[in-house]
Amino acid sequence: MTTNPSNQLWLYDTTLRDGTQREGLSVSIEDKLRIARRLDKLGIPFIEGGWPGANPKDVQFFWQLQEDPLEQAEIVAFCSTRRPNTNAADEPMLQAILAAGTRWVTIFGKSWDLHVTTGLKTSLEENLAMIRDTVEYLRSQGRRIIYDAEHWFDGYKHNPDYALQTLEAAVAAGAEWLVFCDTNGGTLPQEVTQIVESVIGHLSSMTNDQQQRTIPQIGIHTHNDSDLAVANAIAAVMAGATMVQGTINGYGERCGNANLCSLIPNLQLKLGYSCIGEHQLLQLTEASRFVSEVVNLAPDEHAPFVGRSAFAHKGGIHVSAVERNPLTYEHIQPEQVGNLRRIVISEQSGLSNVLAKARTFGIELDKDKPEARQILQRMKDLESEGYQFEAAEASFALLMYEALASRQLFFEVKGFQVHCDLIEGKESTNALATIKVAVNGQNILAAAEGNGPVAALDAALRKALVNFYPQLAAFELTDYKVRILNGHTGTAAKTRVLVESRSGQLRWTTVGVSTNILEASYQAVVEGLEYGLLLHSQAEAALRVSS
Repeated sequence: MTTNPSNQLWLYDTTLRDGTQREGLSVSIEDKLRIARRLDKLGIPFIEGGWPGANPKDVQFFWQLQEDPLEQAEIVAFCSTRRPNTNAADEPMLQAILAAGTRWVTIFGKSWDLHVTTGLKTSLEENLAMIRDTVEYLRSQGRRIIYDAEHWFDGYKHNPDYALQTLEAAVAAGAEWLVFCDTNGGTLPQEVTQIVESVIGHLSSMTNDQQQRTIPQIGIHTHNDSDLAVANAIAAVMAGATMVQGTINGYGERCGNANLCSLIPNLQLKLGYSCIGEHQLLQLTEASRFVSEVVNLAPDEHAPFVGRSAFAHKGGIHVSAVERNPLTYEHIQPEQVGNLRRIVISEQSGLSNVLAKARTFGIELDKDKPEARQILQRMKDLESEGYQFEAAEASFALLMYEALASRQLFFEVKGFQVHCDLIEGKESTNALATIKVAVNGQNILAAAEGNGPVAALDAALRKALVNFYPQLAAFELTDYKVRILNGHTGTAAKTRVLVESRSGQLRWTTVGVSTNILEASYQAVVEGLEYGLLLHSQAEAALRVSS
């Protein structure tokens, strides 16, 4: 991995180590293994798995990968240099690194003299010895070394001569990669460019003077404290770096790390570097959402390239232009990174939004026919009442089918009642819902309990319908959001409820609005089940046609 074509970049993912230092993010061993295998499938060459010996979880993670290795990626163990005034061969933490069984090891050492004297409380010369001794020892044990120069840019700016001595120590000991870390995240892109170019020049002259040494390759590791991690990483690459370290979705301590989901398409699609295969680039959006699901963090809907809104168009002029030529408002084709174009419907929409949105549901509307105008006007009327269809596209689809007199009637709710028991001293609220529905001319009365009125209503409705529609058992209510629209009216305020539902990989959202929160919830829950049944019916119809 040390001889690269001029356009080859090596990606180094540290989601499983640096990324897990994000506040509020925690993963199990099983989670780490699932993420590692997904990154392996994405084509990431280096995957940093953690710090063996730092905690039992990381030890077991590396053991399990020894039993069942990744298909193509190099799993990398991470560790610091030895402690001051010790020998690397006697350092227990380095024995844990060797036990992890990885071919590659990343060692980080201090570049900034301030950290040496204040953090490590040792001499500058001893820090150089720590770097040399650690790298030499691991090399003697057959390991290949990536050296992370921690606080590199701050150290270089404050004492460039000493910072360069730390690199020289790592190179002399056998490090194959030198990675410049903007650990505090405060460096600007022009500083990155200047420093990387200067240091590469220095290293080249140093190795030319000592012909027996191989010129080390340069990497970049940036943090996002100034919202410049991606820009700084790109600046370093254009200045000569050939390894880029980062995390999926930019997870990391404080403000996060460089986001590989932004770096990969920028480097590959716009700058012509080779990072991963084209077929793997098509998986980028899916991989981003997979990782966010595993770590139990909501995806950033507005993330560049992979966010749900990255290629969403709301303004009528935008939609009209994109319909003619997507280049008018899209910097790349969304399909190149596995994403989709979305037409957003709201009170700001024009007729072009409605026509384009209808096509995403397989409906071809004639702009000269009254139905299209009727749908647009109905949508605007409802949004003025508090509905929000850009966040509830399933409800808008049902609105269109209703206007076209093609809304399928799966069931009809005849009425419902909800009774709640509020018991003093108990945190939970017991609720009982009774509902009457009609299916195919047959009336069904059902009752169910829940830990709240909405849960009880959802359970009663499913209980009444499941014998007619067994597929309901696979539908999940995954999110429930309530917003008060006009709080100044007190308890008479209008409430908007958004309900997200899921069946397998399919997700859809419905909306309800009322001055009665139960009425608003009922609207959203009922439409959620109805739309799920519609999707199932359409899938069955498509299957019959194909067979």
